[in-house]
Amino acid sequence: MAKDYKVKQGDCINSIAFAHGFFWETIWNHPQNTKLNLQRKDPSVLKEGDIVHIPDLRVKEESGTTEQRHKFRLKGVPAKIKIRLCINDQPRVNEPYILYVDDVEVCRGNTDGDGYVRAAIPPNAKKGRLIVGTADEQDAFVFLLGTVDPIDTDEGVRGRLRNMGYDVSDLAEAIRAFQTKENLNITGTADATTLARLEEKFGQ
Repeated sequence: MAKDYKVKQGDCINSIAFAHGFFWETIWNHPQNTKLNLQRKDPSVLKEGDIVHIPDLRVKEESGTTEQRHKFRLKGVPAKIKIRLCINDQPRVNEPYILYVDDVEVCRGNTDGDGYVRAAIPPNAKKGRLIVGTADEQDAFVFLLGTVDPIDTDEGVRGRLRNMGYDVSDLAEAIRAFQTKENLNITGTADATTLARLEEKFGQ
């Protein structure tokens, strides 16, 4: 039965679609979600309280020989994650890592030439832990998935700056510090230029 779903902290289109039996594209591109699509732009970044329309499920019938076993593969799963690791704005290149999602190891390897870790994860994953470096010198990063608010909100700006290592106890001071480092006009407010640079550095 079709319904409207109110977004909770930690939700994204991937997890909502998975929970209701849909591909994420079906939900994100549904005509009744056009306004949300245009407002948020990124299906991975929703705000608590956003409304997502969930359409009726469509039943698909497949033919098959009776009294035989048949395999059906679910498409559109898993989701993907991309993490960039830097020190003093320089990418950590070719460093060994292990990525755990919800306490299960999902992959291991080396960061790429731009310092990225890329992995497939379950659409309803809630938390991750990334171990980077060799056995005698490792860094551990713990993070929650789906908890960064949209960039055009104070909490969205705060969350991105916090994850980039800024002290966000005073948001205006954190913005000024970011603007100083990025050679922007120092205003202490998240103006359009500052948001564009923050998106460039952190992502949506």
